[in-house]
Amino acid sequence: MLKLLAVAAVLVPLVIALEAGQPTKRISVEGGTDLEFVQVVPQKATFKEHKALRLVQTPHPTREGVALVNGVEFKNGTIEVDVAGLPGTDSGEGARGFVGIAFRSAAHAEAFECFYIRPTNGRADDQLRRNHSTQYVSEPQFPWQKLRAENPGVYESYVDLETGVWTHLRLDVDGVRARLFVNGAPQPTLIVNDLKRGVVSGQVGLWIGSGTEAYFRNLQISSR
Repeated sequence: MLKLLAVAAVLVPLVIALEAGQPTKRISVEGGTDLEFVQVVPQKATFKEHKALRLVQTPHPTREGVALVNGVEFKNGTIEVDVAGLPGTDSGEGARGFVGIAFRSAAHAEAFECFYIRPTNGRADDQLRRNHSTQYVSEPQFPWQKLRAENPGVYESYVDLETGVWTHLRLDVDGVRARLFVNGAPQPTLIVNDLKRGVVSGQVGLWIGSGTEAYFRNLQISSR
């Protein structure tokens, strides 16, 4: 197992901004290198016959966990990753296998934008739960509770999901607009036209929510 750290900084020479039009950069997250782990415990793993990075929360976490990619600065472009999420062992009744993409993150994930999925909601026998299958948040000022209370249905949507199954996420970001595509669908499942942090640069991260066991592979980042 990789060293358990609540907030671990990995030394790198210099943060390099991706230039517009630069070819897609593949990040080898499966090995757990060149990442900063914030409130997550990393482990190299094999899941559903694929090498992956496994993340769970640190004991007694104070917030959701993020594994930030070092050495890359992102503003506009596309982020793609394969994820699998499921409720962790001994997780509470509200656990949904929360897993997703953080982006435009400030240092140490103090503030960031995020799109994530709730896998157990995708095929729930309850339409309201299904309607909460995907989610946008902007931490720490706009958590899901605030966005749902003030704008019901605007920052979340339905998409067909299976728990503990590899799911492809693609996030297109342009200015204050972002679109989430799931499993290669030609149309986005969630559109946000007012990203709360505005047009800023920041790090990309692998995000998990409370009570989650998550796996990540094939992270790719391109800029425009």
